[in-house]
Amino acid sequence: MKTHYPEYEALIRERLTPKRYRHSLNVMERAVELAGIFGADPCKAELAGLLHDAEKSTDPKILLQSLEKSDILLSDADRASPQLWHAPCGYLFARDRLGIQDADVLNAIRYHTTGRAGMSLLEKVVYLADLTSADRDFSDIRKVRKLSEQDLDAALLYSLQFILGDLVAQGQPLQQDSLACYNQLALKKAFRAGDPGGKANVRAGAER
Repeated sequence: MKTHYPEYEALIRERLTPKRYRHSLNVMERAVELAGIFGADPCKAELAGLLHDAEKSTDPKILLQSLEKSDILLSDADRASPQLWHAPCGYLFARDRLGIQDADVLNAIRYHTTGRAGMSLLEKVVYLADLTSADRDFSDIRKVRKLSEQDLDAALLYSLQFILGDLVAQGQPLQQDSLACYNQLALKKAFRAGDPGGKANVRAGAER
């Protein structure tokens, strides 16, 4: 796929490892694909997908310094999760260095690793494009890809169940935005199923 943003493509080619550069192009293509399915702006999806990992190859010490100097407030869980720092730093890079002002594009970059409550359509598209790009290979990749083409919320909830469960199993801290995203999606699913009060969970607990 030929990008509409050749200057940004050249920039990330310089900033990223070859593997990460290819991943960024794959995410860009997948984001445009999902945007077409669900009616998101394809140009915004392309731009956010292309730039989502712009800070991925930057030294974590530099990333932390950038965050501490910024207007982004870090929680203890944020500080303990350096693997996530490139996302908010990518947001800062796109906003402050590249001059991108579109809030939806910026937020799609910022929350592509954690999600958050109240995600926009574009944010969901980029989050799932990152997770289901052509270079991704994990046990449930086919299921998640298929689900992401049918129901964005269902795909998000499924992926968060896996990711958060894996972090808990490893004894890692859970990021508040991810928890808020999961809770919102789980509650939405419960309401759709006619169980807004979580009665099924209460009954399940009583039967143990």
